[in-house]
Amino acid sequence: MLLMQSVSASPSRLSPEELGTWAGFLRTHARLVRELDDELRSRHELPLTSYDVLVQLESAPERSMRMSELAQAVLLSRSGLTRLVDRLERQGLLERSECPDDARGSFAVLTGKGLALLEEARGTHLAGVRRLFLERLEPDEAELLRTVWDRLGDPRA
Repeated sequence: MLLMQSVSASPSRLSPEELGTWAGFLRTHARLVRELDDELRSRHELPLTSYDVLVQLESAPERSMRMSELAQAVLLSRSGLTRLVDRLERQGLLERSECPDDARGSFAVLTGKGLALLEEARGTHLAGVRRLFLERLEPDEAELLRTVWDRLGDPRA
């Protein structure tokens, strides 16, 4: 495993190189998410977090997921997901159904209206991902990032 080392690094401070790497990642992530969110909101009245929920449901068996699994998939707390699902349900984009195995559990189920909005918004989102991120990378940079994301995303690494 490669680690960035610098003579100015210490346990209580990041080196300038480490800080630049970390801060650059955070700034870039925040900017990309903000711009993708702005585009989806302005063109489809659909925040990025709502788009993510619809994508997760679309790819799930029977377009349905337990609320707890959906919260983990979209990186929201259960209470945060509950509020978001309430809004999406009021808009008719998803429905809730009871879990037959667990009276306390429920499922979120993508509706036809939700699927239609997702399909409409998908082009905007994918074009934004390509324009704002992928097209700015050289092929070797994209490959390097894929390798890095795989390593950083692996809890065993």
